[in-house]
Amino acid sequence: MPEAPNLKISIIIPALNEAPTIAQVISTARNAKNVEIIVADGGSSDGTVEIAKYEADRVFSTTPGRATQMNAGAAASTGDILLFLHADTHLPHGYDTRARQALANPSIVAGAFELKIDAPLLILRLIEKGVNCRSHFLQMPYGDQAIFLKTATFNHIGGFPDWPVMEDFDLVRRLKKQGRIEILRPAVLTSARRWQQVGVLKTTVINQIVIIAYFLGVSPDRLEEWYRGKRKNSSKN
Repeated sequence: MPEAPNLKISIIIPALNEAPTIAQVISTARNAKNVEIIVADGGSSDGTVEIAKYEADRVFSTTPGRATQMNAGAAASTGDILLFLHADTHLPHGYDTRARQALANPSIVAGAFELKIDAPLLILRLIEKGVNCRSHFLQMPYGDQAIFLKTATFNHIGGFPDWPVMEDFDLVRRLKKQGRIEILRPAVLTSARRWQQVGVLKTTVINQIVIIAYFLGVSPDRLEEWYRGKRKNSSKN
């Protein structure tokens, strides 16, 4: 498959109190050609900003909220391709080549990676299978799968909605109207902490309730109350 030549990739990492993970996540992302790494911090108090400044190309603070932070990071970027990376997720080797190859196909408007969860629990293997089947057959990846697209496409559709939750879901729905979303292998490796803190079953059920409520027109603010309730002790954005 031909690779889109010389396209610079801007990796946008929204962060909030990610000191234990941010350095390694950036280091893994750095193992690529022609990339810039931008950390948009939402007000960390644990040293995330100081750590990121040693590793990233640019670090700045903005209003907290993943959508706000990612939009701000995109506005500050200089790349032809945007890749949105959670601060507890590691990109696979060769991700840059695969992303450029995917976007060289004019029928592909965006892409993401399969998901692998960093914990040896059988039930999480089932979660992975469900996520990856959904992503391939419905072209519906979520934000922890490192969604990427051309900067021009992102600007054309207006970026992420300024919502407290479901911003990735809404972006992908709008992208599907523009073209195909490609799901790539190998997988990104994401932390299991959100499942471990609350419980796999409870987390999965609440996620599905929030998605159904989204389709029923429940307001993003109310969705946030339900979604954040299950993770009130988490520092994750």
